[in-house]
Amino acid sequence: MDLVRENWDVICNSLKKEYDLLDTAFNTWVKPLEYSYTKNNTVFIAIQNDQDMHFEYIKKKYTDLFKIIINEVTGLSYEVEFIRKSEIDNNVDSLYNSAPSVSKIDNSNTDSINSINLNPKYKFEDFVVGSNNKLAYSACLAVAETPGEVYNPLYIYGDPGLGKTHLMHSIGHMILEQDPKKKIIYVTSEEFTNEVIKNMISGDALSMAKIRDKYRTVDVLMVDDIQFIIGKDATQEEFFHTFNALHEAHKQIVISSDRPPKEIQNLDERFKSRFAWGITVDIKNPDYETRMAILKKNAEKLEVVISEDIIQYIATNIKSNIRELEGALNKVVMHSRLNSTLTPTLEIAENALKDMINPEKTVITAQKIIDTVAEVYGIKSSDILSQKRNQEYAIPRMVVMYLCFDILSMSYSSIAKLLEKKDHTTIIHGCNKIKSDIKSDDILVANIDNIRKKLS
Repeated sequence: MDLVRENWDVICNSLKKEYDLLDTAFNTWVKPLEYSYTKNNTVFIAIQNDQDMHFEYIKKKYTDLFKIIINEVTGLSYEVEFIRKSEIDNNVDSLYNSAPSVSKIDNSNTDSINSINLNPKYKFEDFVVGSNNKLAYSACLAVAETPGEVYNPLYIYGDPGLGKTHLMHSIGHMILEQDPKKKIIYVTSEEFTNEVIKNMISGDALSMAKIRDKYRTVDVLMVDDIQFIIGKDATQEEFFHTFNALHEAHKQIVISSDRPPKEIQNLDERFKSRFAWGITVDIKNPDYETRMAILKKNAEKLEVVISEDIIQYIATNIKSNIRELEGALNKVVMHSRLNSTLTPTLEIAENALKDMINPEKTVITAQKIIDTVAEVYGIKSSDILSQKRNQEYAIPRMVVMYLCFDILSMSYSSIAKLLEKKDHTTIIHGCNKIKSDIKSDDILVANIDNIRKKLS
């Protein structure tokens, strides 16, 4: 009798119970494992092909745990080895696939979570895993289980609205569930930059010492949208030394961006080399199946019945990111309530989403460019047309010149007339400056991209 095969369900359940594994960790790492065979007093456990990226992590984390539990359950002492399922010989005994039932464990610590500004809605169990994000999800889970030991730093990149922030907050929640005493900081690059600038302006050495103590004594530092510190020399330098201090102390660093390190213009080579010390994972746009799953999960949260045809309609037509999917669903529910209908109909959904799914073609005008630039830069349209020369207005004004020339193909003299400039050479200078600056200024690039999206 193969005692390990016969007791595989018991072994897996016992491992979860004995070591207090959270459901998320158990379902990601242990549940997919398959008992393969026993040979020369060694139990061989097969790792699924989609877990290959984390082969070494699973070996390091679970080899000893399985040895102990197998001994306790069977009364026999075995060695344990993990093997890739893709490498198993076809003649080996058929694999045993377990699907043990698990009970939910809740060790949340609300006070600690609130104190570090983590969103309570962003947890691993609320994250929909699909082919577009499975690698990133698994890497984040590994970091949450063993912060500072594997994948340090963890660098996550992808377009806005795909779940990077959700995963970062999930890491923080899970670490606190396991150890509420852990010190965790989640911060956007903008917040980090503002703190550095504020303390530099004050000129108080004690203030700078405090900010360094704040960031360099944590167990986990998570910085969102790291690309926005590029070009800010003082902030970059402060983050560089903070990164080094934490890494040398084996503290976990998690970073997110909208692109991989190699594609960030003017990123200091020191950062590129340090980001390469860990692992870089990306999140892509969700596929159809994942979009369906996201919509269904959100419908459950809203406690409203959404028919399959409405879910399919939204998933088929909105493909860009999770935020738009969630926004579309919320819009359908809102329109349904406005129509005093508890259960939305497909007709209501089509009407609610007509601007998102079948929008009328946008006509871009010079005035629309002015208004959109003003909106993105947080100023008034009249400020762009004014004679104010300070940088707060000068940069947006040059962006208007550049976009009128680039999008509408307006002549320099026409743009000068639009902006009430006497000399069209001012327009040429403004356009050339923006053309030059977008080669090195990531914030300018992001703003112009945002303006273009709003215009279209």
